[in-house]
Amino acid sequence: MTIERDKRKLSAVLSADVKGYSRLMGEDESGTVRTLKEYREIMVKLIQRYRGRVVDSPGDNLLAEFVSVVDAVDCAVEIQKELKLRNDELPEARRMEFRIGVNLGDVVEDGESIYGDGVNIAARVESLAD
Repeated sequence: MTIERDKRKLSAVLSADVKGYSRLMGEDESGTVRTLKEYREIMVKLIQRYRGRVVDSPGDNLLAEFVSVVDAVDCAVEIQKELKLRNDELPEARRMEFRIGVNLGDVVEDGESIYGDGVNIAARVESLAD
């Protein structure tokens, strides 16, 4: 009898979401969506530059996977620098700040998706960021 095992691998996982997203949406939904789309484009380009891939991006969240934890951390720093420059051009109440968490851990691979503690811990670290 053959037992099918989950396909596991070690990955650096980056989890990001918008601080105060509900407030921003409540104050200016269309403006928030425009800014989110613009910032996501920037983030995706940087993730690709640092040899990562976007796994999922529901709502205001973005999940990316990297082979190298150094690339993941460098990418997170670069994202924060670039988005700060963009935010400096906006009124303080309209600034969109991302919390980002990075974790190196075991993930379960299912097609293009990843799951497991490696992802969950990255999300927990992100929730602690300020």
